[in-house]
Amino acid sequence: MNSPLAGKRILVTGGNGFLGSFVCEKLRERKVAEIIAPHSKDYDLVDRNATRKLLTDTRPDVVFHLAAQVGGIGANQKNPARFLFENAMMALHLFEECRLAGIGKLVAAGTICAYPKFAPIPFREEDIWNGYPEETNAPYGIAKKMMLVQSEAYRQQYGLNSIVLFPVNLYGPRDNFDLESSHVIPALIRKCVDARETGKSSITIWGDGTPTREFLYVEDAARGLIMGAESYDSSDAINLGSGEEIAIAALATLIAKATGFAGTFTWDTQRPNGQPRRRLEVSRAKERFGFQAEISFEEGIRRTVSYYESARREGKLQ
Repeated sequence: MNSPLAGKRILVTGGNGFLGSFVCEKLRERKVAEIIAPHSKDYDLVDRNATRKLLTDTRPDVVFHLAAQVGGIGANQKNPARFLFENAMMALHLFEECRLAGIGKLVAAGTICAYPKFAPIPFREEDIWNGYPEETNAPYGIAKKMMLVQSEAYRQQYGLNSIVLFPVNLYGPRDNFDLESSHVIPALIRKCVDARETGKSSITIWGDGTPTREFLYVEDAARGLIMGAESYDSSDAINLGSGEEIAIAALATLIAKATGFAGTFTWDTQRPNGQPRRRLEVSRAKERFGFQAEISFEEGIRRTVSYYESARREGKLQ
């Protein structure tokens, strides 16, 4: 594959995480010279000196910033200040140190949580500032949305070539299946498999099942980020998604079928629903650098369930 990234040294913050591991795999297909994926215990990006040392030690040509403190609704409710502070500080330090180090390009992953709670459907990039995010994840969303301001400001004043891409909710193999911090798809897969194996007739799900979500298979997201790195050079926001939405109730039914769970659902309406609807306008990514999702939702769910079942049998998951 003839890629502009071929022969370059690439730093991937969060490269050992869910999305980052797939980005690293796809970068290898581009014949890059070296991929650096540091652990947070070695370089804490919340600390500016550690961020500077990371860039000094690794001397990358291109940086992918995927590291984040993130979780589902419950984790956001428990850690609003931490998610705001740590995500904001990581980005602030990385942008500044990248420009001081003369990094050729910075690719940052934003979050769909940055959009206003009642943004018109589908979410268009030009609407991202037209309202406050949904309350349960607003601190996290605002911290990540600030990267758009950083990107434009640093491009204007210093000429730093940075882009900020906004993937919709991700899912797939290697996701976080811890019920204390996972997102909806891995949580439902785990609950359904546990119920099937223990003979439970019902599982409990947060909310009332009416909110809708759009999901993007993790390998599609990794490919989109790399395509942006290869051929997109603007600080305008770009959505990465499939353009399709599904209600949580329908999602639960789909996952139950995929896992072989034949029981019922109990809806805990005392728990928050989160944002009412999420569906992206995805034409800008296709127009600007040719990206569109390739893995169907049903196929992605099948692969994710297969991964979970296999990892569970092999003792790789708690």
